[in-house]
Amino acid sequence: MSEDEQPPIKPLSAEEARRLREEHPPVSPWWVVGGQAVVGLAAALVAWTVTGKSSVGWSAGYGALAVAIPAAVFARGLTGRFSSVNAGTAAFGFLLWEMVKIALTVAMLMAAPGLVRDLSWPALLVGLVLAMKVYWVALAFAPRRRTRK
Repeated sequence: MSEDEQPPIKPLSAEEARRLREEHPPVSPWWVVGGQAVVGLAAALVAWTVTGKSSVGWSAGYGALAVAIPAAVFARGLTGRFSSVNAGTAAFGFLLWEMVKIALTVAMLMAAPGLVRDLSWPALLVGLVLAMKVYWVALAFAPRRRTRK
């Protein structure tokens, strides 16, 4: 067989698919959202403690919320009952909720100067970036492969 030729794709049986799901469990989107909230709270407390200014802490916390709240809306949209009707619906739902998430994040960032007194943009951006990095941390701490008994 040459390098260009691919072996034929064999569909999985129901038992093989079940075993594959057990061995490689998915990461819950709610685990990620919870992690973002925890990281945001920690960033806010550290920023407040290090600078001694509550406005810096609120700014960092708001930056994390600008990631966590849209992520929660996205997760809720993806876990709704219409999200998995078929592959086309799932793809459309993913794109729709991703656009909603981006729009909500942009709206929250635009509203930040009016909502956070003495807003510190650097602190807000630190909170935002730290909360976004939780996606990678969630992959690192994903449920591990289960061993058979």
